[in-house]
Amino acid sequence: DVQLQASGGGLVQGGGSLRLSCAASGFTFDDYVIGWFRQAPGKEREGVSCLSSSTGNTYYGDFVKGRFTISSDNAKNTLYLQMNSLKPEDTAVYYCAAGPRCGVGPDGMDYWGKGTLVTVSS
Repeated sequence: DVQLQASGGGLVQGGGSLRLSCAASGFTFDDYVIGWFRQAPGKEREGVSCLSSSTGNTYYGDFVKGRFTISSDNAKNTLYLQMNSLKPEDTAVYYCAAGPRCGVGPDGMDYWGKGTLVTVSS
């Protein structure tokens, strides 16, 4: 039973920081790549960041511009997204997901958790 549970969202002022967590069960991070996606109101879902634990490679969407950092605690099967210098345009529901490889896009990911809402005020 594969399960993904995202948490850590909330309201933060522009320029502030927030750390999201995703607790996984039913598989290990060696079996799949894991990543973060987000969907703003009225917008398409987009990839934020992806991590391949087996290789240690990380990938980021161009809009991140060095502000976000993805990491994991493989022993705890937990994925993190450290978000700094947050902007109002970062406001979205953030989802963690697992799939075959980074770069496949939302439709290519196999497992999804319920999203956590991040709201960044002006």
